[in-house]
Amino acid sequence: MTLKDDLKDQVKDNYLRYASYVILDRAIPHLVDGLKPVQRRILWTLFQIHDGKLHKVANVAGQTMALHPHGDAPIVDALVNLANKGFLLDRQGNFGNPHTGDPAAAARYIETRLTPLSLQTLFNPQLTAFSPSYDGRAKEPVILPAKIPLLLMQGAEGIAVGMATKIFPHNFIELLQAQIDLLEEKTIYLVPDFHSGGIMDASEYADGKGKVRLRAKIDTVDDKTLVIREICYGTTTESVIRTIDEAAKKGKLKIDGIHDYTAENIEIQITLPRGQYADSTLDALYAFTECEVSLNSQMIVIRDNMPWEGTVTEILQEHVERLKGYLKQELELERTELLEKIFLKTLEQIFIENRLYKKIEELTEYEKIHSTISKSLQPFHQQLLRIPTEDDRERLLSIPIRRISRFDIEKNQQDIAALQQRLAQVEKELKNIKQFTIRYLKDLLKTYEKHYPRRTRIKTIKEIDKRSISEKNVKVSYDPQTGFLGTKVSGSHVIECSNLDKLLILFKDGSYKAISIPDKLYVPPAAWIGPADKTTTVQIIYRDTETQFPYSKRFIIKQFILDKEYRYLENEHKLEFISSDPQAKINVHLKAKGKQKAKIVAVDFAEVLVKGVTAKGVRIANQELTAVKLKPEAT
Repeated sequence: MTLKDDLKDQVKDNYLRYASYVILDRAIPHLVDGLKPVQRRILWTLFQIHDGKLHKVANVAGQTMALHPHGDAPIVDALVNLANKGFLLDRQGNFGNPHTGDPAAAARYIETRLTPLSLQTLFNPQLTAFSPSYDGRAKEPVILPAKIPLLLMQGAEGIAVGMATKIFPHNFIELLQAQIDLLEEKTIYLVPDFHSGGIMDASEYADGKGKVRLRAKIDTVDDKTLVIREICYGTTTESVIRTIDEAAKKGKLKIDGIHDYTAENIEIQITLPRGQYADSTLDALYAFTECEVSLNSQMIVIRDNMPWEGTVTEILQEHVERLKGYLKQELELERTELLEKIFLKTLEQIFIENRLYKKIEELTEYEKIHSTISKSLQPFHQQLLRIPTEDDRERLLSIPIRRISRFDIEKNQQDIAALQQRLAQVEKELKNIKQFTIRYLKDLLKTYEKHYPRRTRIKTIKEIDKRSISEKNVKVSYDPQTGFLGTKVSGSHVIECSNLDKLLILFKDGSYKAISIPDKLYVPPAAWIGPADKTTTVQIIYRDTETQFPYSKRFIIKQFILDKEYRYLENEHKLEFISSDPQAKINVHLKAKGKQKAKIVAVDFAEVLVKGVTAKGVRIANQELTAVKLKPEAT
């Protein structure tokens, strides 16, 4: 193998390792708990240090660095982002404002802790698999046993190598109800719910594989005042104001002023000038600013240590099965604990009630003590759930004399009866785990439904025809004397355009191009200028410079690239007449040739076929052209 081949293999191998690391350990969330590694490490650190009190974010970040090898800055950013989603972390201090784009205060000034919801639904060390941290000094959870569908609750965004994910947040209460419906084998229908509110058309959401259209909530105070109360997901008040200013500068809408009064709630006030009214301005705001956006969903997650793309229903169904598994495991663990408690209480009662401790009072040898206890317990094995071990006997030996003397048999039997009653309930729930899961979800609904109302309203949004709302108030002038064209040019030729139009210029040399509307631009001698609407029919008369024969031609320019030069005439052709009037009628004057007399041929363009812009024209006569004039009745 050559050095070059060896280098290629190394680059290939290292690139694949890097791509795999970014996908699995950085950017893409896990299907089961909906978390990226840095988020999982933050939550686990907070669980380990949880004492009910708030912790400085700087302290949390520092302790999380034992698990996360990328410094404290990304940890703080991830923690702030997680806290602002409003589900898992309590906040104290300035955590920034996602609606305005304002950043959080420094990590040493803000505090956080786990919410009751996260404590109740995310953690159970007995159900958690662990792996060594990056330096092997600690252990971190592979995934958290989440009993709520965090992936769909919070949403997620991430860009990895060769792939990206964009999962929209959904309403917590609707997700829990959908899980209940899945357990009851009903059909579900879920659409996103954004923390920023707004109005959403989810008709093309396609169960998470399509897109949604969002509109800001805009209230009409009066005919001259509009107030934006809610904005679209992914935008900020700053970006919305910027797009409104840009649209106003381009003449796409007219405003008198815009003021941002956003504090706890969003409030952007737009005042309108004379002649403009709120109702007619709304469509322009939706059409030309971030008051309306279209967002595409791409639900890529890590499943079985591989990237996987699914739908909302598939992800939720997967979570329902996981939830049933977690609840079953917890019940089995509780059953084991109950059996052990019943065994220990029964063993203790037998030991004290039958005064078995008396048999070892005179013994001094440790082994003899154990063997005596073991032998004395043999007649009672049928009353016990299992045969006592050495550890069980050791536990009996550790009972203080004071406790033996005050032992209440009746109280102990009541405790055993209560444990047995709970054990029977656990056994019953294990036999019908589906109903137990439904009850668990209903309990969560009852506890949290008032905290998480739907914020985004669902409504069908009609497509706005941007061209129809563009005012025909852009005047473009052309001055043939100076050759300047634009909105800031005073010339004899004026073209009425819309804000969205491009200009089509046909030059006298037989070339043409399409351009954006300029303020002021020098152009070569132009034969015709008009909007590039792809519908205008152009009529021309030209001569062949070799034969001097006249030709007529009609065409529509339907395709072009801005600022690229094309030709509508060959180099050996010379333009004699051009018009965009399809009813134009002209007289073509021909020169006498030999026995042929000079004559005038009338051309009615309405009778000429429309062809492609590069097609050759139709020959009018086999005589030389001398002049082209409009018919007198057409003038």
